[in-house]
Amino acid sequence: MRPPVPVLRSFDTRRARDFWIGYLGFEIAWEHRFAPDLPLYMELRRGDCVVHLSEHHGDGSPGARLRIEVADIDAFHAALDPAYRYARPEIEETPWGAREVRVTDPSGNVLLFWAPA
Repeated sequence: MRPPVPVLRSFDTRRARDFWIGYLGFEIAWEHRFAPDLPLYMELRRGDCVVHLSEHHGDGSPGARLRIEVADIDAFHAALDPAYRYARPEIEETPWGAREVRVTDPSGNVLLFWAPA
C-alpha cells in the first residue's frame, strides 16, 4: 500500500491556485473537468506530499485538517511568500515536542506543517 491521498473541498479555483501554488509552493500534477463549466478536480504535489482538491459537491467537507511532516520547518516557513495577504503564520513550539506552522486554505481546510523539535 501507499500513503492515502486526502481529498479536500475547494470552492474558488483562482484563490486555491494562489494559495496552494503561489503561497505554499505546490505544483499541479493534473486537472480534470467533465466539461468547461463543471467543477474542477486536481492533484497537487510538493515533494512526496500529494493532495487532491475538488470542487465537486460531496468530495470532502470544508474544515478538514491535515498534518504534513516537513524535514526542515525553518526552511519551509522562510519559503512562504511574505506578500501573500491572507496568512502570516509563525512557527509554534508545542508541549508535545513539535514545531508547527498552521495555515488555513481559502476553503477553510487547516494545514498543519510540522517537524520534531
